[in-house]
Amino acid sequence: MPTPAADTFDVVVLGGGSGGYACAIRSSELGLRVALVEQDKVGGTCLHRGCIPTKALLHVAEVAAEVRNAAKLGIEATLHRIDAATAMSFKDGVVERLYQGLRGLLTSHKIETISGRGRLTSSTTVDVAGRTLTGRHVVLATGSHPKSLPGMEIEGRVITSDQALQLHELPESAIVLGGGVIGVEFASMWAGLGVQVTVVEALPTLLPTEDPAAGKAVRREFRKRGIQVHLGSGVQQVTSTDSGVDVRLADETRLTADLLLVAVGRGGNGAGNGFEQVGVQVEGGLVLTDDRLQTTVPGVYAVGDLVAGPQLAHRGFAQGIFVAEEIAGLTPSPVVDHLIPRVTYCDPEVASVGMSAAAAREHFGDESVEEFEYSLGGNGKSQILGTSGFVKLIRAKD
Repeated sequence: MPTPAADTFDVVVLGGGSGGYACAIRSSELGLRVALVEQDKVGGTCLHRGCIPTKALLHVAEVAAEVRNAAKLGIEATLHRIDAATAMSFKDGVVERLYQGLRGLLTSHKIETISGRGRLTSSTTVDVAGRTLTGRHVVLATGSHPKSLPGMEIEGRVITSDQALQLHELPESAIVLGGGVIGVEFASMWAGLGVQVTVVEALPTLLPTEDPAAGKAVRREFRKRGIQVHLGSGVQQVTSTDSGVDVRLADETRLTADLLLVAVGRGGNGAGNGFEQVGVQVEGGLVLTDDRLQTTVPGVYAVGDLVAGPQLAHRGFAQGIFVAEEIAGLTPSPVVDHLIPRVTYCDPEVASVGMSAAAAREHFGDESVEEFEYSLGGNGKSQILGTSGFVKLIRAKD
């Protein structure tokens, strides 16, 4: 039986996160008929379990820090307590308003949004609870999930960022396993909210994907804020009870806290969606693509956290727009990963764009690369805010 015309589209997008909805909206703008399949809520990780809720709570922590330090500016104020439930309500309100705005945007572009888990059944078809959607092109945008370590169960007092964003009571103490972007942001946020925080990172620096000087600067400021940091030692054993967690590190250091946040990165959602059965090549949960984001199956594309590279919402957004324009025949320029800005919203914040010094030396040669560093300690705004830091410029001589 032929597929009903109502279920035939120019583009079927599987996943409604930043990459998926950006692709759907841009495709609609270019005159294509689009279906967007999402099993949860459109907006994905960034809106519901990542960027937005995290930044809302970081703002709460920032305000609390301002109150604590107000006396230095001649302002008499006392921080009596932080109502975690109200802070969470503020966060939820921000997310809900943005969610409703996104739903309205999709409706205004006449995009058919279909609720349910989609499964790729051929290079042109997606099954959603027995309903077959047919598209001239299919875009995979199923995103990512928090990873754990082998043998470490996420349950009880061992949580990921998903559960951490739903806490309606603040722990007195927390261990953050992982000193990357997610771990550092949560450590900074919790410390600002009055939680005693310890960060454990197996590598020798915080923020290991950033310039080493940035990781050292963050560690110095964390020490000043009372955040303990253990570097270069992995976890050997975790014991979780109803009253807390006990963590033993490889160097035999023992740590105890109310909660253990596992923030060791995110894995791509490339399994269990029919990709490999159709011929889409998947490695370690990530879908392999060429430089124009086409998978190993012609006509099927992949964007966002599902594709190897920096897991950034704005990267997925840009890739979604790129694929829409590619499908429409506009031959857009590919998204270049190292030209995408990266920001870690801890205190102090870290931002970077372009190649790292190590990558530049590998590409251009040691003799061609120069580094220039400027301290912000004497900057007027830094003096007013009571902050410090630096700007580093990396260039190739040619």
